[in-house]
Amino acid sequence: MENETSRRGFLVSATIAAAAAGALNAPAATTPVPDVYARLGIRPVINGVGVVTVLGGSLMHPEVARAMDDAARCFVPLIELQAKVGARIAELLGAEAAMVTSGCASAITMGTVACVAQGDPEKLKRLPDTAGMKNEIVQQKTHRGGYEQQMLLVGAKIVWVETKEELERAINERTAMMFFYNENEPEGKITRQEWIEVGKRRGVPTFNDAASDASPRERLFQYQKEGFDLVAFSGGKAIRGPQCSGILMGRKDLIAAALPGFNPYASIGRGMKVGKEEMIGLLAALERYLKADLEGEMKELETRVSDIRDGLASIDGVTTERYMPPIANHVPHVLVKWTEAACPMTTNDVTRKLMQGDPPIAVSGFGERQLRISVWMMQPGEHKVVLAKLRETFKRA
Repeated sequence: MENETSRRGFLVSATIAAAAAGALNAPAATTPVPDVYARLGIRPVINGVGVVTVLGGSLMHPEVARAMDDAARCFVPLIELQAKVGARIAELLGAEAAMVTSGCASAITMGTVACVAQGDPEKLKRLPDTAGMKNEIVQQKTHRGGYEQQMLLVGAKIVWVETKEELERAINERTAMMFFYNENEPEGKITRQEWIEVGKRRGVPTFNDAASDASPRERLFQYQKEGFDLVAFSGGKAIRGPQCSGILMGRKDLIAAALPGFNPYASIGRGMKVGKEEMIGLLAALERYLKADLEGEMKELETRVSDIRDGLASIDGVTTERYMPPIANHVPHVLVKWTEAACPMTTNDVTRKLMQGDPPIAVSGFGERQLRISVWMMQPGEHKVVLAKLRETFKRA
């Protein structure tokens, strides 16, 4: 995932960071800013990028925030809470077992810990020294997403493959896990079904990193039903739980092997602390998400997309289209394209201008003179502000 289409895109982050550098000296926002940000000189941004970590993921619904506030009011044994919340999540998602992690990246690490140390207390104490352990992770070259470090920090080694034949040859007595980066499946030569089949036949656990694939909702159930031994989702994206939360679910023995390597144990996962508030908040968010009117929410997103497209239709040299990512962030977006004759500004020029405006607007570059706008995390009415700023930008140019 090294392009703007990625769910946690590096270039998206870079674009926002560059634009934000100039935004620090931009005029103050005219809309009210919460005091917690105002006293730090931070201006809230209209999120036209989507559920990306660099902007804080998503916004929690009020009932989730209330659940976290309630959780913060007393002390509880974290080990017991993790077990009870994990059991409830597993029940909701039809999994053998589950645990709450501090984001999906943490889930990748803990899945690796489970497959490498296999719950052995002595092996857990030695990590990241994996001498004598199964410590090789097989991964397709096209599935390089920038999250390999989450496995490497356990002391694992990545073995890269491209074809099914290479996959078969790569598996040996040192193979601990087969890592599948769900978003990049279309780019690889080995399908999900083939990956699972080889893992089952060769006795190697398969892991699916599906961080931003909880939309549509059915995908929360799909990958484990297909046969993956471990599946990971972000809690702070489509589910709209706490940003620093994630779900690792799958085989009961593997979840049991991951837990003693995690917080609050003195272990390699100690620094990936997830508190009582995040556990309760994620559970509340998941319960809400599973019963929410997502069809109604989707209709609202389609309306926002249509409003932006209709509002830009009259500008010569500017064209738009509705865009639906096939896997990650599977919700409607708007692609905006323009000719040099219509607007001499580059993609970076436009994203910078929007981010330095009042209010700041974050959007994704999607190629030469092309933007991708996500309306998913916009608050009511914000898409009209984005439209007005885009019209102003192109008309002035």
